[in-house]
Amino acid sequence: MSTNRTFTMIKPDAVANGHIGNILNDINTAGFKIIGLKYMKLSKEQAHAFYAVHSERGFFNDLVSFMSSGPIVAAILEKDNAVEDFRKLIGATNPAEAAEGTIRKKYAKSIDANAVHGSDSDENAQIEGNFFFSQFERF
Repeated sequence: MSTNRTFTMIKPDAVANGHIGNILNDINTAGFKIIGLKYMKLSKEQAHAFYAVHSERGFFNDLVSFMSSGPIVAAILEKDNAVEDFRKLIGATNPAEAAEGTIRKKYAKSIDANAVHGSDSDENAQIEGNFFFSQFERF
């Protein structure tokens, strides 16, 4: 069963390259309502905790370093079929393989610096949203 909420994060590369406004506009244009938004810089400890599911993978330390290298924008989005529709909007993890018009095709530079994170399931959307937003910060 799909829900109507998902989580996204505009990653340090896209923030540093000035793409926050364009990405948020793409999200709004695609029919998503932004119900939580936070600009912050992750500590290494926070990045480590958020990506703990990947801790056994070879890229984990580089991922933690990258995600704590600069500010990010975390957001909770609302729309029918939110997770699946947002995954389509952002495109493939590797921007070279992403469909034309997707966020990653337009704003990502590489598979590592791929502009945005998008939850891959309803369960993870809730977990990830809760990581960044307390129940009192959500609408």
